[in-house]
Amino acid sequence: MHLDEPLSDKEFNELDKFLMSDRVGDDGMTMDALHGYLTAIALGPEMIPMSEWLPLVWGLPDAAEPKFKNEKEMQRITQLIARFMNEIQITFEVAPQEFEPLFCVLEQNGKELIDGETWAWGFWEGMQLREEAWEAAWESAEIGPLLQPIYLLGAEEIEEEELKFVDTPEKCHALALSLEASIPAIRRFWAPLRKSGVTTVKREAPKVGRNDPCPCGSGKKYKACCGAEPTLH
Repeated sequence: MHLDEPLSDKEFNELDKFLMSDRVGDDGMTMDALHGYLTAIALGPEMIPMSEWLPLVWGLPDAAEPKFKNEKEMQRITQLIARFMNEIQITFEVAPQEFEPLFCVLEQNGKELIDGETWAWGFWEGMQLREEAWEAAWESAEIGPLLQPIYLLGAEEIEEEELKFVDTPEKCHALALSLEASIPAIRRFWAPLRKSGVTTVKREAPKVGRNDPCPCGSGKKYKACCGAEPTLH
């Protein structure tokens, strides 16, 4: 199975069943939390290796792994999560307008309302992996306000005076809609700044021209001294 193939419904349910099992921790991520978590990692300020973000998915003490039945099951579940991440990344790259958060829906007084708290919590957890780097977004006059619904719905703790913004399902529904609408702008903010994690070597000294005096002090031109082509034997 190629890692760039989206999960089928059967595979989605397979991963969902594993994450809901007692082999992961009480703080382990459900599918909607995982989708929010991976979304934050996929569009955030820099690439994060799977080896760093995967342990938080399980929600186990001391970053422990689940009790897989065998090596084959471990590889299978890990591959499904990797493909779930790739699906998000490919959507952002190829058809960002088609991206949709994996929100839950609840029925309240005969109306269907979006429950985005678990997704937002996952996104918030993804932000915490690079909390300092995300400060640039918080300080942006354009993006800072767009992060507020994520904070209100997903943060472990909010200020007491902010509870009035999330004290009814209807208010949380409105915040979830606002959150969804903000994702494209958040992605555009980070896209040109996103770091790959690969260190770029900066040349401190100016480049020496081939006809310039060699910096070694020999008095010869650079091309006839240290810049000479090596001789092949």
